[in-house]
Amino acid sequence: MANRRSITFILLMVAVGLNLRPAMSSVAPLLTRLQESAGLSATAAGLLTTLPVLCLGLSAPLAPLLAKRIGSERTLSAALLLLAAGLILRGLPVPGALFIGSAMAGSAIGIGGTLLPALVKRELPDSADLLTGLYTMALCLGGALGAGLSVPLTQLLGSWQASLMSWSLLALFALALWHFQMPRSALTASPTRSKSGTLRLLKQPLTWHVMLFMGLQSSMAYIVFGWLPTLLVDRGYNEADAGWTMAVSIMCQLASALGAPWIARMGRDQRPALLLVLLCTGVGLWMLLVAPLMWKWPGAAILGIGQGGSFSLALSLLVLRTANSRLAGQLSGLVQGGGYTLAALGPFGVGVLLQAGADTSTIAWLLIGLIGVCCGFALLAGRNHRLDDQTGELLTQGVGRTG
Repeated sequence: MANRRSITFILLMVAVGLNLRPAMSSVAPLLTRLQESAGLSATAAGLLTTLPVLCLGLSAPLAPLLAKRIGSERTLSAALLLLAAGLILRGLPVPGALFIGSAMAGSAIGIGGTLLPALVKRELPDSADLLTGLYTMALCLGGALGAGLSVPLTQLLGSWQASLMSWSLLALFALALWHFQMPRSALTASPTRSKSGTLRLLKQPLTWHVMLFMGLQSSMAYIVFGWLPTLLVDRGYNEADAGWTMAVSIMCQLASALGAPWIARMGRDQRPALLLVLLCTGVGLWMLLVAPLMWKWPGAAILGIGQGGSFSLALSLLVLRTANSRLAGQLSGLVQGGGYTLAALGPFGVGVLLQAGADTSTIAWLLIGLIGVCCGFALLAGRNHRLDDQTGELLTQGVGRTG
């Protein structure tokens, strides 16, 4: 019975994970079309890509509070319903609907993405890091589907509005599956212990190390996601080549998202694995944006391996650095809230640099410098410590070898 429950949960986790990226990735390929038909300025188009990420970050801390009040399962159902509603609203011919719907979708993704690591920790605590890799792979696949199918769906359905709205069907499908098959368990944790959980976590340096690592690597991901095709075209690529390069990079994320947590288990802690994926990200960016154009395919592959692995490990840290599912939920809300809010500044910053006349090479070296800073936080967050409150006081304790 327990085995059947575990398999059901894994399948549900993948179904939900597939929905947590298309809302963002489906817009980028249609931006030019949106600017022409919806009359969006360049600034408004930039806001449209940044808004869901910002709302994602701002809504993430609400997830543990909602989970405490109505339960994690019902909160995730509500998030999927909000996601479907936002995706439908985006395509309606109502002033501001595109922005309001995008904000709703981003908020729903923030809540859903924060709850899942805690549910993984609760349902399968011994394999939480490896399952997080599978969940991250589902996220990457969802992102690739959103980017790859957005234009074909526009052609098939006859309008960009219908293309954007069509992703609500995937959200409604996941909602139906989750609602009827979700794992049910009694609410745990005494309210008194979790009431001041956020403040206690903020006093722990480990929380900040994980949050800043999450924020910087996510910022890199959204910079690449939003601006890589533009930067490649600036280098002399044609639009088709830039699009295919992006697609190859996203597809390579799938393998490293699944494989990185396994590699991380081989060492005494996660520091070597974290540094390896960040090195891949930096080398991939250099190959694509600085090196001769002949390096584009290896560069795309190495960049994808680095980014898929770093995101997977960032999510794994949420479960590896906590002793129980309640702390995992609280840390997830804080880290993803602060991290994604920080990440939203990245794409905006690149837009400002381009507006100011910075060339692609300059931007590339600034991004590689940012990866260097991220390595510093990786060395701190990757140590084998975890947060534990069994004694009634929140402490950071060293633990033995993982795996």
